[in-house]
Amino acid sequence: MAVPKKRTGASAQAHRRANWKGTVPATTTCKNCNAVIPTHTVCPECGFYKGKLVSIKGAQAEVAEVKEEKVSKKATKAEATEEKAEKPKRTRKAKAEVAEEVVEAKAEETEEKAE
Repeated sequence: MAVPKKRTGASAQAHRRANWKGTVPATTTCKNCNAVIPTHTVCPECGFYKGKLVSIKGAQAEVAEVKEEKVSKKATKAEATEEKAEKPKRTRKAKAEVAEEVVEAKAEETEEKAE
């Protein structure tokens, strides 16, 4: 095994190590919500990647927004609480269906904006 004959000086070490530099990660904007995200990653804000919904977590946040709008439109809070009590437990299939509805709603919103 190779063993150095003499110790490397501090200045020589510093010059050698000075060439290593960290890089700033590449970022891009989400096409759906315009949030700044790292490239080639799912948007943590809305759950979209390349214009498609890929994360149910993002869909649930959007579903919550839609529910809030519906509840605000109700005349009384009593009606809203009765509606919540009547709903059955959600399953994975139901979540997927809700995610599809959200995607359709987003598509309609973008069409309205385009007009």
